Amino acid sequence: MRAGGVSGALLESANVIIRDFMYKLVILVEPQDHSAEFDRRWPEFLAAAERLPGLRREVTSHVDRVLSGAMSAHMIHELYFDSLKAAGAAMASPEGQAAGTLLQEISGGKVTLMLGDHAQDDLAHIRKHAEKSTEGNK
Repeated sequence: MRAGGVSGALLESANVIIRDFMYKLVILVEPQDHSAEFDRRWPEFLAAAERLPGLRREVTSHVDRVLSGAMSAHMIHELYFDSLKAAGAAMASPEGQAAGTLLQEISGGKVTLMLGDHAQDDLAHIRKHAEKSTEGNK
C-alpha cells in the first residue's frame, strides 16, 4: 500500500500515469574482504532468493564506480514484490529466512537492506506528457 492508500499497477497523480508500481527490497552489498569468494558464492544466494514467495522481478547491478558521496558498494541487488506486505511475507517465510542467512554468511554481514516503493514509467509515456506540457505553454 502506497502512502495515501494508493496501490496497484496504475497510479494517477497530477495528470501523470505511473505504470508498474511495486515494492522492492534493495540489498546494498559493501566491498567484500574476499570478493572473489563472495562472487563465487553469489549464485547460491540468487538461487535461494528466487524461491521467495511472491517475487516478481530481480535485478543485480555490479557497481564499478561511485560518482559522488562517501558510500561504496560492491553490488546492488533488488527484489520486487507487489506490496510491502508481500515483501514482508517473503522475508518471513522459510525461503526468506534461508536466503537471509545465506546472504549474511557469504557477505560476512557487510550488507545494508532497505525497503521502498517503486514506481516506473516508460519513456514514450513520459515524452507524450512532456509534449502536451510544451504545447500548453505556447
